[in-house]
Amino acid sequence: MILRTETYRAYRTTYAQDREHVFQVVVEQTDLCIICNQDVREPIFDHVHGLRGRIMAYAELHPAFLRSLVPLPLESNGPRIIAAMLEAAQVMQVGPMAAVAGAIAQDVADTFGPQCGDILVENGGDIFIRSSIPRTIGLLPDPNNEMTLGLALKPEDFPCAVCASSASIGHSLSLGRGDLVVTRARSGALADAAATRLCNELQTRQDLRRVLALAEDFSTQGLLGVVAQCQGQIGIRGKVELVGLQ
Repeated sequence: MILRTETYRAYRTTYAQDREHVFQVVVEQTDLCIICNQDVREPIFDHVHGLRGRIMAYAELHPAFLRSLVPLPLESNGPRIIAAMLEAAQVMQVGPMAAVAGAIAQDVADTFGPQCGDILVENGGDIFIRSSIPRTIGLLPDPNNEMTLGLALKPEDFPCAVCASSASIGHSLSLGRGDLVVTRARSGALADAAATRLCNELQTRQDLRRVLALAEDFSTQGLLGVVAQCQGQIGIRGKVELVGLQ
């Protein structure tokens, strides 16, 4: 059975192509919006249930895993998703749960990509995409207004992750005051952790230059691009192509 909610998320304005399915899969706190060419919600539900089970089982043995705001020791024998989260947290110097949404999104996309071909998995504003056609990801720095800017991605950019962190949107913990930080990387866990780290550093518009310089340092670790917005100013670094949305 598929567990559903009628949760409305304004940012889930989809740009699905003809013959693509758009559906929601919810397992406890994990709420996915998925676009792909097949309706595979039931196997995805089962897969996500298993992923969450592995994460919670690991947390039973390592209680700090769910609440730590700093990196934890790497685990060579743990589940693949745990290793990805721990490694991303080490690189970005954040807690491992800062990478959970991006890690789950990538795991689902990588698992079902061979079956579905093109697939986009969005998990609370963190996205992993495998696509053979161009895609545009809308950016929403203010939930009270419509999206006017999007991140344009070409087929050669995929697979990739696009993750977001905000001090004013959503329920995730942010130690900063940035309106929005959007990151792009090949790794979902890394992009998610990077968005958290950079948004934590963004307190005022004067911090934008320092945050973008930090993003440049992280480019050697796999961070491909960053869009940061704070107090009405926006900064861009790396492989980022912004387009207007109609």
